[in-house]
Amino acid sequence: MKVFLNFLSEKLQTSILNYSSVSGGDISQAYVIHSEKQDYFLKTNTNTEAFLMFKKEKIGLTELANTQTIKTPKPIDCGKFEQFAYLLMEYIPTKQPSHNDFEKLGTQLAKLHSIISNKYGYATDNYIGSLPQPNKKHNHWATFYTTQRLYTQFDLALEKNLLKPDEVPTKEHLINIINTFCKKAQPTLLHGDLWSGNFLISTGGEPYLIDPAIYYGHNEVDIAMTQLFGGFPPSFYKAYHAILPKSENYKDCIQLYQLYYLLVHLNLFGNSYYPSVKSILKNYF
Repeated sequence: MKVFLNFLSEKLQTSILNYSSVSGGDISQAYVIHSEKQDYFLKTNTNTEAFLMFKKEKIGLTELANTQTIKTPKPIDCGKFEQFAYLLMEYIPTKQPSHNDFEKLGTQLAKLHSIISNKYGYATDNYIGSLPQPNKKHNHWATFYTTQRLYTQFDLALEKNLLKPDEVPTKEHLINIINTFCKKAQPTLLHGDLWSGNFLISTGGEPYLIDPAIYYGHNEVDIAMTQLFGGFPPSFYKAYHAILPKSENYKDCIQLYQLYYLLVHLNLFGNSYYPSVKSILKNYF
């Protein structure tokens, strides 16, 4: 680490005073770097895909920030050093969210979801966790969600023997069901992986989004992820839905969108997520 910090010091043209290891999720190592100039947040990863993964994360952070609807930590540098890749960004001192903070987060997320494209998908592929997430653009939501989201995870689950072939619905069946319940979806800009560990509240009370997996899709995909593991109180949803009301088949869309994230977790973490996946498949297919 000392050699890398010397490299970083030269690159940033500042003296690095010290650093500390912090929680960075399940995928990367994370550190707070204290320098004479400012504090930084550093992520490192030795995975062969890590550099590309961090490049896509940097694109996502920048895209979200450029909407001026909600903040993200500013990316400073992304590169490779010896056997690992790194992503350096500004460090955001945080506090526990208050009722008002969650209201503000809900309002700002709704404003982000008010940014609309003419197609579903995104200009480049990216990652959901450490798994590739294709974003080929489509004109129809049900086709995009089936081919670019559900089937990429179904195929991987089959390859890993986490699902059996007869448990996977056909693409035609999936498209029909998505069309039945979620056909009025507009292509809005999404965070893409919005669980409670992927937002921060700064000490000044400003919401920040981190670790994005952005694309244009139905706004309720992000809402589905907020509900999957909890951590978002009623004040968040009240503020959000005051701007963007629930769709006609809201509860069904939430379930169908949670299927994607449960498949991702099945593929990343194994069989403990199988019962939840199976339950949704049984209810809808």
